[in-house]
Amino acid sequence: MSMRRRDKEINDRAEMESILRDAVVLHIALVDGDWPYIIPVNFGFRENFIYIHCAGEGKKLDLIRRNPRAAFQAETGVEVVHRSIPAHCGTLFRSVSGKGRASIVESREEKRLALQALMDHYNRGNGKEWEFGECLDEVWIIRIEIESLTGKASVRRHID
Repeated sequence: MSMRRRDKEINDRAEMESILRDAVVLHIALVDGDWPYIIPVNFGFRENFIYIHCAGEGKKLDLIRRNPRAAFQAETGVEVVHRSIPAHCGTLFRSVSGKGRASIVESREEKRLALQALMDHYNRGNGKEWEFGECLDEVWIIRIEIESLTGKASVRRHID
């Protein structure tokens, strides 16, 4: 399916990954019977994976165990632009949406990599190697393997 507004489409994978790295919150949608279940989460991004820290029980894990299909969305640079003519108002943003398969991470080494990705994300990649020690035995991590990405941006030139 193609995007209606081709002038807003982002096709460059590196730019889409940049949006993921810059975003503060990721929204994930999971399959819950006939309805989607969508929630905002903290996350880390590394290579072709999104990592999410979560509690050891709850709706997210239950849904993933039943159906691993997941969708996600994040945005950066959101700014509402007000104009005297309502039709000229708009919102500036850069966003990325995607689909993938969610799974629960079992190995200590992948949990360590996932937690490092989360810490790097929220510390803006300061290069510090974090020590996780015993928490690796207790932490729960969801991994979403990215199968597709689409990007969209509305920048100042589109609504001025």
